[in-house]
Amino acid sequence: MIVAVASGKGGTGKTTVAVNMARVLGSDVQLLDCDVEEPNAHLFLKGAALKEETACIPIPEVDESLCDGCGECGRFCEYKAIVSFGAKPIVFPDMCHGCGGCMKVCPRKAIREVDRRVGVVETARSGNITLIQGRLDVGEAMAPPLIRAVKARLRNGTPAILDAPPGTSCPVITTVRGADFVVLVTEPTPFGLHDLRLAVDMVRELRIPFGVVVNRVGIGDDRVHAYCRGEDIPVLLEIPDDRRIAEAYSRGNLIVDALPEYQGLFRGLTETTLELRKSREA
Repeated sequence: MIVAVASGKGGTGKTTVAVNMARVLGSDVQLLDCDVEEPNAHLFLKGAALKEETACIPIPEVDESLCDGCGECGRFCEYKAIVSFGAKPIVFPDMCHGCGGCMKVCPRKAIREVDRRVGVVETARSGNITLIQGRLDVGEAMAPPLIRAVKARLRNGTPAILDAPPGTSCPVITTVRGADFVVLVTEPTPFGLHDLRLAVDMVRELRIPFGVVVNRVGIGDDRVHAYCRGEDIPVLLEIPDDRRIAEAYSRGNLIVDALPEYQGLFRGLTETTLELRKSREA
């Protein structure tokens, strides 16, 4: 089973939920930190680094001796990553999505693909958790290619939890697509509710079953709960605004390790997620 933990708004506690869910699972689990622009799951997991792999995407390289400047490559590219003005095409590597289409449509076979580094994929082990995280190179404009490289390390037959980037844009969609269930983390504030609505629209469009975790209960009002009731969205877990949680977080400790009384809550979250997924499939 693949569970993606997402949030419309940054800073709601998404990584907190993901790492604590992974810890209480009780069996081998993969934790994929797909927030490749700012991965932070490793801060809460003490373990050994296993390997680091370079991630690349294919970009076009033009052979001037074969190119006649016909411009077919530029007309095909939706992202304007390659353009031609009657001469050798100009390639803009940062805009290329690595689809290979320009190479396919070139009538003179003047284009080949070469690898361009976009970041690294790091693997580590901490107890029952295998952490796989992407780290986007500074200055890179697109996160989805590296997120796909992280997800390519998923092992069939092993449960996986995907820590998604915040928001509802392309990196998030790349992360949650293919998941069996999405946990949306929010907070009981006007900003939390606003961005939760956007996230709900996103997962409904993708037709993935989902539920909501409300973090820092007690700091705001009940509008998030009222919205969930009105939209028939299950609230999977409520995490109180507990100063001890903030203190544990500031030290890089997991809630379930620092405060064992919370272990049952996160086990219940995992069990409820499994039950909801099965009920949707029935």
